[in-house]
Amino acid sequence: MIRPLRIAAVALALLAAAVSSARAADVTFDDTARFLAGMQPSADSPLVPLTKDPGWQRHAKFFDSAFAQLEQRQLSKIRNWADVNLAAPRPTMFYMFSGPDFLYANAFYANASTYVLGALEPVGAVPELTRLPRSSIGAALYNVERSLGSILSFSFFITKQMKVDLHANQVNGTLPILYVFLARSGKTIRNVEMIALDNKGGVHTAGDNPGPNATHGVRITFAGSDGEARTLYYFSTDLSNSGARAAGFLKFCETLGPGNSLLKSASYLLHSGNFTLVRDWLLANSATIIQDDSGIPLANYNARQWRFFPFGRYLGPIDEFASRYQERYAELFTRAQPIDFGVGYRWRTHESNLLLSVKVPGSEIAPAETTSSAEPSSKPPRPKRLRPPESIPPQSGRFFWFR
Repeated sequence: MIRPLRIAAVALALLAAAVSSARAADVTFDDTARFLAGMQPSADSPLVPLTKDPGWQRHAKFFDSAFAQLEQRQLSKIRNWADVNLAAPRPTMFYMFSGPDFLYANAFYANASTYVLGALEPVGAVPELTRLPRSSIGAALYNVERSLGSILSFSFFITKQMKVDLHANQVNGTLPILYVFLARSGKTIRNVEMIALDNKGGVHTAGDNPGPNATHGVRITFAGSDGEARTLYYFSTDLSNSGARAAGFLKFCETLGPGNSLLKSASYLLHSGNFTLVRDWLLANSATIIQDDSGIPLANYNARQWRFFPFGRYLGPIDEFASRYQERYAELFTRAQPIDFGVGYRWRTHESNLLLSVKVPGSEIAPAETTSSAEPSSKPPRPKRLRPPESIPPQSGRFFWFR
């Protein structure tokens, strides 16, 4: 199997290695993202001459085809599902154990104004593309393609490799991947700012001292086709009980909630006694939770506080997590509605399970209690239309995280 993020780090290191007459400051964040994503930068960008290189043009054609297929096969179907099944969303969505998976956060919750992603993977650095020697364009961009090959084909990275890959070389981390995913989701990046949280959840920018136990992250301001500014936060954070107690990440999230949450391919960590704080936080601060069976165990939901809408098929965990089989989950899914897309570790269509949990209006916002039953509702509530009628730019890609 390809070691995707190591290849990405090597490729992006090339982008920062050489000397160019153009100053990096002349290149916008959005043009950097578009170039990496195989999309034409703005007409006056210093990167335009680099797009004349045959290597970049081949890269652009490859990504155009690959992301178009993924849009048709997956993301357009998820947006259609969300239109039918999700009520008017909260402004904020939370995605724990996400890696840099903005693509699916945006597909499920297209109208969120604030996206908060949290995972162990480091933020990394902003690549400076004007330092790319013309002779290395083709090889560097081909390696970027290969780094995303497993996402486009198999829909997951392997975390054991990521722990090495995302720390390697001069240009590294999740940020270059977020750039590509934002660009290929039809977004325009307006600003990128490195930030840190203190242990009380306060936000600090460059030059500030966040104190001990700082949580490092990035704040990306972007816009979609409607031109409205939206914010994407990615934080590198330990979500285990000890990490959550020491850091201010959940305190920061609480200032933005209640919101909507997404959990998928989460390695069944929330089934463990070492992740009870983030599990209970999600149950207390989420209006809706979309998850596969690797998310919160059904036994931890209070059925008096939640309505359950199962979709797809529950075939049980993959072999690596066989001990996490849930009999009550299986019973719930005997009355599931079909879906026409894949999600989670069983990523093939017609093999995936998806649970939409909706908090009952007016119910107590508190950590869930174990209950004796969890009965599904026959039909989800009919929502208001989530998106304006104008067309939405194609969105692409996804990946799952083995932990």
